[in-house]
Amino acid sequence: MSRFIAFVTFACVFLGSVGPETLGQTSEKIQILQTTGGARFGLLGSKGETPAPTLFILAGSLEDALGNDDYAKVGRLLLKKGFVCVSLDIPCHGKDHKGTKPAGLTGWRSQLENGDDLLLPFTKNVSAVLDHLIKEGITDARRVAICGTSRGGFMAVHAAAAEPRIRCVAAFAPVTDLLALREFTGMEKNAPTRDLDLRKHADKLAGCSLWLCIGNNDQRVGTDQAIAFTRKVVAASQAKKKPADVQLHVMDTVGHRIHASAHKEAAAWFTIRLAK
Repeated sequence: MSRFIAFVTFACVFLGSVGPETLGQTSEKIQILQTTGGARFGLLGSKGETPAPTLFILAGSLEDALGNDDYAKVGRLLLKKGFVCVSLDIPCHGKDHKGTKPAGLTGWRSQLENGDDLLLPFTKNVSAVLDHLIKEGITDARRVAICGTSRGGFMAVHAAAAEPRIRCVAAFAPVTDLLALREFTGMEKNAPTRDLDLRKHADKLAGCSLWLCIGNNDQRVGTDQAIAFTRKVVAASQAKKKPADVQLHVMDTVGHRIHASAHKEAAAWFTIRLAK
């Protein structure tokens, strides 16, 4: 039986813009580390007596993802429950932005126009960091999750589709189809761009636990596209006779924002999903 749940509530609340403009900060110190293969990552929390449940948090740069409460509040809540939190720069952000090449979403478009693989180098780094954390005894390989906001949510879902050790994903007002973004206007005939539509990767997410929230009229990333993506994951899970553990929260927020309790709700959800 499907466990797909759609929530629409009517409380006029929101937690700031999901973009990089707001500057609420976490108080924990970010450790900047590197795998033996050179993958740079950030860590909140420290190695305990036993390996810990681990949450990857994605936004733009790893410093923003772990240091800005707009993105990291869910992680800060989970640190109190014994989690560690990890982040990497997503493509064309932070230290991943190289030289004079375009940054941000303009950089994504440039890579796709040039035929460069936008996704694979990043997902390989996620797996390399996870390998490192498990080898070092920091991370419990059975309890790994990922979350992301907006474009970070897009990358978080793709990482989960590529890395089977990631058991659950939370996506806050995520991009699900690049063609919904103004930065990709005119790219409709570009096959690599079309192929990154999350709906086309639903089969890889069958049985993966997914928690998603979005405003009921998010014209920046597309409310309808987000809803359609979750329906595809439910259908794929049912077709493979796997649990359709998908929650979709469609909220009456204003613009490209998330509701005020989103991080608290996601933290509680992660705690249940990654319980021993």
